[in-house]
Amino acid sequence: MAVIETEVCGPIRHVKLNRPEKRNALNPEMIRLLKEAFEKPPGPGERLALVEAEGPVFCSGIDLKERDASAAGIKPFEEALHAMEIFPLPVVGVVQGHAIAGGNEIALHCDLVVASRAAKFGMSPVQIGLAPSWFLCKKLMEIAGPVATKKILLLGEPSPAQTFFDMGLISHIADPEDLAATRDQIVDRLSRNAPMSLKAIKAVLTRQLTYRDHIEHADLDKQLGIVRESEDAKEGIRALFEKRPPNFQER
Repeated sequence: MAVIETEVCGPIRHVKLNRPEKRNALNPEMIRLLKEAFEKPPGPGERLALVEAEGPVFCSGIDLKERDASAAGIKPFEEALHAMEIFPLPVVGVVQGHAIAGGNEIALHCDLVVASRAAKFGMSPVQIGLAPSWFLCKKLMEIAGPVATKKILLLGEPSPAQTFFDMGLISHIADPEDLAATRDQIVDRLSRNAPMSLKAIKAVLTRQLTYRDHIEHADLDKQLGIVRESEDAKEGIRALFEKRPPNFQER
């Protein structure tokens, strides 16, 4: 069974995270397949892509046991998210359970997100000695604004889906038993909208969100790389697996 399942049924490109036994933690194969799922141009009958996940957790982030700490290691994930972002048709995320770190980023790179009230969202790298890349911080800043972004990234605490909905970070929220019905309503509406209009609107919105790509940030990439390869990062990950508080060093 593929860890990312992709299938086109009528107007919908279904993309499913399918590693529930690992809380859908993203390993290199999942990241590669996620990118491939959105690199293929849509066929004439497609109207949207639907991103869902198998199991109780949407996505717990990057699989730390298979993590590449180098700058090259984060690049494939950024490329997969960029492929989602520039996909010519609307991308709808359905978040049935927690979406943390990389899972949070997958959700935020969807155009519309319907989440269960039981779900939580968050960016927790700061709690284990890591830091999100420029690309990942940029997306959060675009959607949440500076104050909410600082709260989410600097505290690292997960927030209920209702909080993300109230802040305007996700578009729809539903009780767990109503999640599928809400998803179907969104899919039905998009499927009946004019295809040329959908593509034109998506293109305009994508272009307007790309201006921050041109800000010089090589020095920040270097600083973030040092964090990813630091002793604090190694200690934070060890502590996470050993279920104990990390012992970060003063510097």
